[in-house]
Amino acid sequence: QVQLVESGGGLVQPGGSLRLSCAASGSIFSANAMAWYRQAPGNARELVAFITSGGTISYGDSVKGRFTISGDLAKNTVYLQMNNLKPEDTAVYYCFYDAINRAWGQGTQVTVDS
Repeated sequence: QVQLVESGGGLVQPGGSLRLSCAASGSIFSANAMAWYRQAPGNARELVAFITSGGTISYGDSVKGRFTISGDLAKNTVYLQMNNLKPEDTAVYYCFYDAINRAWGQGTQVTVDS
């Protein structure tokens, strides 16, 4: 099995920044891609950003220009730098690992509130 450990969530004021980290361990292979999703109460889970082993990066429209995904997929780690946070960014953020197997992290809460 694959375990994904996320960290870096918390409470921040609007306009602030947070950096999320995710590391995979266990029965892992070099990832084809890793991604961040988020889910706010009452909403469906949505893609925030993904990065592939080939270097392709993509962002959801609502975070473009504010969030930056990075990582070392050979080491199965991924990060999400979140700047200029808005109250609508409040959600549980999940890390996703895609290789021969797939896995989700347990989620980390991000709350943007003054």
